[in-house]
Amino acid sequence: MTQVSILSDHRCQLGEGPFFCERRNTLFWFDIIGRKRHAHDFATNAQTTLELTEMASAMAVVDEQHDAILTNSGLWLHNIQSGAWSPIIDIEADIAANRSNDARIHPSGAFWIGTMGLNAEHEAGAIYHYRKGKLSKLFGQISIPNAICFSPDGHTAYFTDTSAGELMSVAVDPETGLPESEPNVLIDHAGNNGGLDGAIVDADGNIWIALWGAAAVNCYAPDGSLLNSIAMPAMQCSCPAFVGDGKIAVTSAWQGYDAAAKEKDTNAGMTFLVDANAKPKFEPRILI
Repeated sequence: MTQVSILSDHRCQLGEGPFFCERRNTLFWFDIIGRKRHAHDFATNAQTTLELTEMASAMAVVDEQHDAILTNSGLWLHNIQSGAWSPIIDIEADIAANRSNDARIHPSGAFWIGTMGLNAEHEAGAIYHYRKGKLSKLFGQISIPNAICFSPDGHTAYFTDTSAGELMSVAVDPETGLPESEPNVLIDHAGNNGGLDGAIVDADGNIWIALWGAAAVNCYAPDGSLLNSIAMPAMQCSCPAFVGDGKIAVTSAWQGYDAAAKEKDTNAGMTFLVDANAKPKFEPRILI
């Protein structure tokens, strides 16, 4: 049986966007609704929290002094030492009813960014491509953008609209991360238990997807066949991230629960460590 342990017992309302920085040996993750970025330093096991003024859902490393933080108004440059913030680019900043959601860095340094309605309004969101100062809308009419991830060679992108239950596959230019074809359905999960949520791809090209509402993380081969399903100790698992030594961190949430449901799902919102025996593929730096 796959070993699963609690990395952080802090209960995020909507834990999302786990990101491992190799240089700092630190896992970062967000509580979108709580407007916080949490961090776990694996060298010291110290855990810290950065209070935010906006809802944030994802990040990338720019260089040794700066992170890029994705918020409900756009992409921001955060100075690690001084704590100063400066804008990189607005993304739907004029749509107060929307926020950012899932996002991931393509091997080319492009950032694929998902947006959605605050209440997951039907087709209110989109998926964007950002690279070297240029923002392009790739796909519109998305309700809940998730599972954005890329093959190790950068030739294939994956994404889903969780409300549709289909993992899409699309050919992309490995030099830019821009689509070169129309998306095709790789995995039809509609009607199955749980919603396709955040995803990552390992060094072998296998796709690891958190299943919201199903207390599981599934692993699929590049052809879409199911390789493994790992039971998780919280129902609403939201997103995985490689942290080294074959391990995966997984965020979760208690969003949508009343007091009774939160008490019943006792680990909801915690962040877990899974001994998945996977070959990790860490995130490249973003090109801003």
